[in-house]
Amino acid sequence: EWDRIIAVSWRQYFDQSEDIPVGPSETRDVFRVYRNGTDGPLLVLLHGGGHSALSWAVFTTAIASRVTCRVLAMDLRGHGSTQVRQSDDLSTQTMSRDVANVVRACYGEAPPPIVLVGHSMGGAIAVHTASSMLLPTTVGLVVIDVVEGSAMEMLHSMQNFLKGRPRSFESIAHAIEWSVKSGQIRNRESARVSMVGQIKRHVEVEDVVESPEQAVPVSDVVVEGNEEICVDPSYVSDKPDGTSEVSIPEPEGVYSWRIDLSKAEKYWDGWFRGISNLFLGCNLPKLLLLAGVDRLDRDLTIGQMQGKFMMQVLPPSGHAVHEDTPDKVADALASFLFRHKFAEASRGQRTR
Repeated sequence: EWDRIIAVSWRQYFDQSEDIPVGPSETRDVFRVYRNGTDGPLLVLLHGGGHSALSWAVFTTAIASRVTCRVLAMDLRGHGSTQVRQSDDLSTQTMSRDVANVVRACYGEAPPPIVLVGHSMGGAIAVHTASSMLLPTTVGLVVIDVVEGSAMEMLHSMQNFLKGRPRSFESIAHAIEWSVKSGQIRNRESARVSMVGQIKRHVEVEDVVESPEQAVPVSDVVVEGNEEICVDPSYVSDKPDGTSEVSIPEPEGVYSWRIDLSKAEKYWDGWFRGISNLFLGCNLPKLLLLAGVDRLDRDLTIGQMQGKFMMQVLPPSGHAVHEDTPDKVADALASFLFRHKFAEASRGQRTR
């Protein structure tokens, strides 16, 4: 059945996709964003390291069915289909500024009330963006499965985790299959739309125009072709007996990881060190969603006992909580938005 896995377009989950230019024309960076909704507060969704805005696709449909809100999910620098000059600068300061610049480019100087929502690395960027007050209309902060204590411990094994992944894949279908079977994404529907944001397709030397490192973002391939694609037919050869076989290009597969996270190691510490106290210090309503209660560190445990933020544990799920259990995450976020009167129920929910 895995041979028939189909990658699904972002169009099934978001209203539109845009490339947002930031900066002077001669040194312009271009950020890929996906948007949904036209009313209510603006949920700015920030993905984890190695992922892309597409990791929020299934969640976006889930939250839109519960809450009247706008969604802006962006590919952070070095990730997805975003194209920036310094794609290897993954410092919290630079990425926080990127978030503010993209929101301003989309909504001007007076955007709607903003709720920053971040997963893992994106959660750290959300905390830094809120703490630095880069977006004055921010009203709420939601962090998904990122806790300073456990994140700092996890960094020691991060390189081994990255080395243990396949270096490349023969097809998008194989990448989706690996992501689900390995447990990286435990929800097949989400893997079908989001995995294309994690990988890139190698291009032949004669196809390269601008840069020898240029690679085609797979999310573009899925969109520009049919709404859904199976194994790329150009890698299927017909055998004399009329059957087909998928040829495996040597020495590597056709698709590789969009970003080499191991090269970002010098930034890992800066993403997570001190964020528990930064999170607690943000004078905003806050929600912490965790994949397991064992992840709480000392500062957050004390803060939780003092009632400084809302917290919910969402078992059973892996680290990509919003992909594994999008409905549960949407339920938790909806009750947070309703409790603080940030949003109203979606029209479908009201009539129900």
